Amino acid sequence: MISLPVARRLIRIQRVLVRHGLDDYVRATHLYRPLRFLFYLSPWTWFARSKGATRGERLRLALEELGPIFIKFGQALSTRRDLLPRDIADELAKLQDQVPPFSGTAARAQVELALGRPIGELFGSFDEAPLAAASVAQVHAATLTDGREVVVKVLRPGMRQIIGRDLEVLYSLAGLAARYWPESRRLRPLEVVAEYEKTILDELDLMREAGNASQLKRNFAGSPLLHVPEVYWDLCRRDVMVMERIHGVPIAEIQRLRQLGTDIQKLAENGVTIFFTQVFRHNFFHADMHPGNIFVDVADPANPKYAAVDFGIVGALEPRDQYYLAANFLAFFDRDWRRIAELHLESGWIPPNARLSELTAAVRTVCEPIFNKPLGEISFGMVLLRLFEVARRFQMPVQPQLILLQKTLLNVEGLGRDLYPELDLFKTARPILREWMNERVGPEAFAKGLRDHWPDLAESLKMLPVVLQRAVRRAYEDDFRLRTQSSSVEALREELRTEQGRRSSVIAGAAFFLGGVVWLALGTPPDWLGWLCAIGGGGWLLARLRN
Repeated sequence: MISLPVARRLIRIQRVLVRHGLDDYVRATHLYRPLRFLFYLSPWTWFARSKGATRGERLRLALEELGPIFIKFGQALSTRRDLLPRDIADELAKLQDQVPPFSGTAARAQVELALGRPIGELFGSFDEAPLAAASVAQVHAATLTDGREVVVKVLRPGMRQIIGRDLEVLYSLAGLAARYWPESRRLRPLEVVAEYEKTILDELDLMREAGNASQLKRNFAGSPLLHVPEVYWDLCRRDVMVMERIHGVPIAEIQRLRQLGTDIQKLAENGVTIFFTQVFRHNFFHADMHPGNIFVDVADPANPKYAAVDFGIVGALEPRDQYYLAANFLAFFDRDWRRIAELHLESGWIPPNARLSELTAAVRTVCEPIFNKPLGEISFGMVLLRLFEVARRFQMPVQPQLILLQKTLLNVEGLGRDLYPELDLFKTARPILREWMNERVGPEAFAKGLRDHWPDLAESLKMLPVVLQRAVRRAYEDDFRLRTQSSSVEALREELRTEQGRRSSVIAGAAFFLGGVVWLALGTPPDWLGWLCAIGGGGWLLARLRN
């Protein structure tokens, strides 16, 4: 049941859409049909429509009027140029750096309230005119009392209340989708909204953003590729964050970068390297890499360095998803369509009842045309998108943890291709992925994993004599029970043969395990063979004992 505040907000949304000439889209959307009566509740808006504006402008203006949640939605859409007409994508991109600011006086008051001291005591100077305004916060230039240049990020007043209300609206619409939309079981709208809620609420905590910035700075300490500004923790609160001011050329000013002699090809390739390093090596990636958040340090034009800001949205993947993504990309490089199909099944992204041959044929159908393009035109984001489209045919549920990655990947590729249209993502990304996979599944990784888990393994070794004693006792008890309960001599023999085989398996597992332990204790090379015997034998032994 829709609550009264949500119903009021839906009426408000409907009025804004009508006023900007977007009501036809609303009425054509079957998810809104249970609420179509709202269209008739605001006839006064029919005469106040936007005139003389393009459809992209009308959509942008409507989203700006509807507030932060909808601005964020438009920002996300602006990165999906594979799905949107160019005019709409171009207009929605303006949401990233042309959001109306709130007053500098209100910003000053909020800073003083959060930090508990007058601005004059906190800063040497504070510019009330904002440097930039975003949907959730805005940024002001300032200097510390010692003269260091900083930026002060201030949360928009009343933002938590506004977002809380709109999240309730989104949950209501997602509930309607789950009830009336046949695709909802696969797309899981309620889970998607829950994932989005987590992301947007994280953005409202500037202390969390400060932590994200510090983590990213630590990951790239000493790197020639990326500079992350320093955070001044003593001036950070939930509603206010102070960090080092970045001076650089905005990534969108490509002509200026060329005039300064920047190595554009290297800059584009470095952007791809930074992204794949974050995703696979650090498993912590900046997930809001639109042009307004990226600058270039051209102090050395031959070796340009990126500088990033706005760390409210970051992403991380489960190790399992990392592995399957890397393996999917590498299988695509090798045109191994069957392997891609197997990976989709192994990952659990596809229901296990799907036929491997049919899935392989579907993957081949969508991937071959992509692969036959020039390498400079192949998009990782499009590969991922097409693979998801294949999976949709086999009832793959939406993977919320991959949505952020896909959006960021398309964003990174778009930036790279805008800089250098001939950018060969394969050349840049393939070595990173192969090296990561070798480190992940090679002998060194295997040995490292064993070293990391050695305390647990050592504890298990202490229990081995007790486990073996119990196994032998259980085996004799089973023999006795079989002899006394079996009414058929032949059946008894068969059961005893089975039990004898089980005991032999236990003995063999124990032998391999102990042999591996002795091998390692003696220091006989190669070490990995000893580890293999110990782990393999131990695993086999435990599996047999559970049966």
